[in-house]
Amino acid sequence: MLKAVIDTNVFVSGLFFSGPPYRILKAWDDGQFVMAVSEAILHEYKRVIETLSGKLGDIDLASILERIVIEAEMVTDYTFGRPICEDPDDDKFLACAMLSKSHYLISGDKHLLKLGAFLDTAIITPRQFLTQLQ
Repeated sequence: MLKAVIDTNVFVSGLFFSGPPYRILKAWDDGQFVMAVSEAILHEYKRVIETLSGKLGDIDLASILERIVIEAEMVTDYTFGRPICEDPDDDKFLACAMLSKSHYLISGDKHLLKLGAFLDTAIITPRQFLTQLQ
């Protein structure tokens, strides 16, 4: 079974808009792949969704986060000894991908996409991931 880490920009876009990020969340909902997360990633999801939900529409954040905790593969937070990505705030996604042995890290973030891969994890766009699912 495919395993993937979903960057915050993709996850949040999938909640509020249609398009590839939405289709990725739907594919996860349908059991087409396993999502991996860490506490740091969950915290960022929560912070960004809380900020945007008043502007973009009300969302049942508690049930979304509860579902992730129940159904996603949780890994511990991990800090590298030095920054890996140009934006060190993105390192939590690389750490989660490494610890969960994810096949993919799905992102629209230019700093992550520029890496192309990290260890055995391919870093790809939402459209590229949807192609991999087919």
